[in-house]
Amino acid sequence: MTEKTSSSGLIETEVLIVGGGLVGGALACALAGAGIGCTVIERGDPAEQLDAAFDGRAFATAYATRQMLTAIGVWQHVKDPSPILDIRVSEKGSPLFLDFTHGEGGDEPFGHMVEARHFRRALHARMAELPSIRLLTRTELVSLEHSEAGVVAQIKDGPEISARLAVAADGRNSSLRKRAGIRTTGWSYGQHGIVCTVAHELPHRNVAHEHFMPSGPFAILPLTGNRCSLVWTEPDDLAKRIMTLDDAGFLAELERRFTDFLGKLSLTGPRWCYPLGLQFARKAHADRLVLVGDALHAMHPIAGQGVNMGLRDAATLTEVLADSKRLGLDIGDGTGLARYERWRRFDNFMMLVATDGLTRLFSNDIRPLKAARDLGLAALGRVAPLKRLAMRHHMGTLGDLPKLLRGEAV
Repeated sequence: MTEKTSSSGLIETEVLIVGGGLVGGALACALAGAGIGCTVIERGDPAEQLDAAFDGRAFATAYATRQMLTAIGVWQHVKDPSPILDIRVSEKGSPLFLDFTHGEGGDEPFGHMVEARHFRRALHARMAELPSIRLLTRTELVSLEHSEAGVVAQIKDGPEISARLAVAADGRNSSLRKRAGIRTTGWSYGQHGIVCTVAHELPHRNVAHEHFMPSGPFAILPLTGNRCSLVWTEPDDLAKRIMTLDDAGFLAELERRFTDFLGKLSLTGPRWCYPLGLQFARKAHADRLVLVGDALHAMHPIAGQGVNMGLRDAATLTEVLADSKRLGLDIGDGTGLARYERWRRFDNFMMLVATDGLTRLFSNDIRPLKAARDLGLAALGRVAPLKRLAMRHHMGTLGDLPKLLRGEAV
């Protein structure tokens, strides 16, 4: 069914997606490719969201994620992706480290770094090519009424929207999740992540570094040219103090942690600071409502997997809804949504457990734990089957993958 507007002004669509960010936008493109029409409502202004000052993050898109983005026609619009050829994991004060080297896991890169603004621009370009997607921006949900037949949404300063199913892609503080009474479990790590981009003298050679310090992980992620995106973790109070420093003071603190292995550093844009915590919804769906991305789960950036897990949600949901439609079933029916929840439960749970465990294991300077960590890194690098398993994890190719993550059409 193609999205349409009735004579009364009511927009009739198959799926209503609340939240047009990275996961919501990718889901819309995936659904359109599977022949399912959708309407996306986004409170933000695209012109602001595509500006470099809006969001300084860059995302490590895993190999399987790139396969999905290619299959739904988004990757072709991505500007300046930077391949991750090698990954080095190390700990402060230890001579031991773990290297994942390009070629050991095959010919493909582990993934690519994509700047947030380029990711958003690619999604908007692809959505504009697909007539079965209607994107409504600078608006927000006012109310959502449920019935046996579907949902009817009222948006601010806009028409009513009728759909078979609503999708909450509206982030960690999802209003749709709260309206549905779906409870969450979570906690703060007492840490903030500082994000910025730096230029450096020497080439990074497309190596991503995860350097563990007692305060938390310090990730150096390769961008195009002699630039890197940094995700720098510090305790709450210290992070806030660092953010108040002028550029010279901030750079001095940065250089203490970065060292000089890439030569002289310089800041190339603004800096941002985000509180870090874990959160997961106790259910993935309710009455004609399903959760994806941060609305369903939010995790520590220690493994750089947040956006990948959200896109895995989108790929899985697309396949479930497409299968239901092909069988002539109601796509908003709870049976299909229960299948989606079962399919995603183990993968999401294991990733949340892994990121939480790594954060607690490495964010300290306890000597016995430090010795165990060092030995563990060394052992992982020497046990080939375990190392291959870890490499597949980084590439996103573990588990029961939906078709899109294998690069196949739904």
